[in-house]
Amino acid sequence: MSLNEQQIAKLNKVQLDDSWKYGLSEFLLSPKMDALKTFLIEEKKADKVIYPPNHLIFNALNTTPLDRVKVVIIGQDPYHGPNQAHGLSFSVQKGVALPPSLRNIFHELHNDLGVKIPKHGDLTHWAEQGVLLLNAVLTVEAAQPTSHQKRGWEEFTDHVIDVLNEQREHIVFILWGAYAQRKGQRIDQNKHLVLKAAHPSPLSANRGGFFGCKVFSKTNNYLKQHGIEPIDWQLDA
Repeated sequence: MSLNEQQIAKLNKVQLDDSWKYGLSEFLLSPKMDALKTFLIEEKKADKVIYPPNHLIFNALNTTPLDRVKVVIIGQDPYHGPNQAHGLSFSVQKGVALPPSLRNIFHELHNDLGVKIPKHGDLTHWAEQGVLLLNAVLTVEAAQPTSHQKRGWEEFTDHVIDVLNEQREHIVFILWGAYAQRKGQRIDQNKHLVLKAAHPSPLSANRGGFFGCKVFSKTNNYLKQHGIEPIDWQLDA
């Protein structure tokens, strides 16, 4: 997409890593993105508390640049409690109690690779190695789960997945639950590995299909097969 000076100036105002900023420029410059931005501004004018804070909305994309993505783990929307969400799917900030889904993820990781169960739920170490922890919706109103669905974020994150699908090869997409699996329907499985399992939430995981899915070992085996450095899943030193 060829950009004029006005479009470049508009993009420069977006607090987003350059690799994504220009990879996603078509959507970022679209009326749909303008409408989403207007919605968020109006919500804050109405004194609504929005999570995560502004500077962390694009944390997943800023921590894991486009050219460094090895793995994508798709979540639904951010945690809606105080101090939980920090822009990475399933992750919570240090000092915050582990949500049930994340606790189940850690148990599966331990059973799969023998990795010690961490004492915190901050997944930044994964993101820094190339694990894009992408929620389908990037903001939420405090105490109102799914409150920012169907406002434009889903189309934005569809565009993120399309860019990865088209511009990269040998990415592992981890799709837990029906929502993530619908989100990943357009992924080219001739170019990428798609791993599907039940959602790690207690209700879904206890019905079967999550525990024993071994996505962590399958991910690293695939990466190694294609000459890519595997992920160090251990969070505690």
